[in-house]
Amino acid sequence: MKRALVKLFIRKLLYLCGMLLLISLIGFAAVHIAPNSFFEAGSLNPGMTPEAIEKLKSVYGLDKALHIQYLHWLDAIVHLDFGVSFASGRSVWDEIRERVGITVGMNLTAMLLIFFLSMRYGIRSAMRGGLYEKSMKQLSLLSYAMPSFYLALILIMFFGMKLELFPITGIHSIDSKEGLAGWLDVAWHMVLPISVIVFTGFGSMLLYIRSLTKDILESDYIFFAKARGVDEKIVVKHYIIPNLMPFIVTILGLSLPGLLGGSVILEQIFSIDGMGMLFYRSALGRDYPVIMGIMMIGAFLTLLGNMVADLILLKLDPHRER
Repeated sequence: MKRALVKLFIRKLLYLCGMLLLISLIGFAAVHIAPNSFFEAGSLNPGMTPEAIEKLKSVYGLDKALHIQYLHWLDAIVHLDFGVSFASGRSVWDEIRERVGITVGMNLTAMLLIFFLSMRYGIRSAMRGGLYEKSMKQLSLLSYAMPSFYLALILIMFFGMKLELFPITGIHSIDSKEGLAGWLDVAWHMVLPISVIVFTGFGSMLLYIRSLTKDILESDYIFFAKARGVDEKIVVKHYIIPNLMPFIVTILGLSLPGLLGGSVILEQIFSIDGMGMLFYRSALGRDYPVIMGIMMIGAFLTLLGNMVADLILLKLDPHRER
């Protein structure tokens, strides 16, 4: 078992490195071939002379051939140096580090709530059937069809402006304090954004878990368990949930990239200065180092999530073919 895990880990690690190299090549080419650049997107002082712009390009190494730029950038990435932002002049890593916490915290909380609600009500709707199942299906379809920006505006108008229950912008109050009070203030600001992510995300997951549960309920071991008079809670705990785990682990692995930049629209609406906002501004301003830094971190998380999911699945099912 341990030998199989080690072999799978080495194979997946080599695959991860190869895919990262390919993604970096394609991403670098796509970003630099795109029309306009940071120096042509209106980000600089309009009074700068062409000579000054050319000198600035030479400082960042943009006057060299594209393949030379790629090799220099790849060498820096290997040493975990993401470069310097064109817009702010600060380290890309510092720009990301200051914003990654709030984005990851918001999306991780939402993801855990989505999986908890989907597991609870997906399994229950499959087992109960009837009106309860129809109600859950309708709620799921409403969740799946609801645009996140539209729901965000509704919640802002009703809970933020009319009832004045929750703040509608930023992550801190003007008079926010340090310590526990500060954390509670941030959590209070996150209620509406997280609610939007949860409501628009749990519908498809609920339908997926409901469908898988119905397939499990038709299996022979469930039939014999019910024939022996096994309690429903035991059936769920020892028969349904263990058989759902491989699918849940796979989906969790694929959800890792969403923790980094899965809320670009909501961060714009709620004025949250997180990773989504940073990526949006960098894309508009053609800030290549920041764009590439976020892209590479997102690609790494995706591949890492797949690798971890495969290792966990092999642990859950040693006879699984790889």
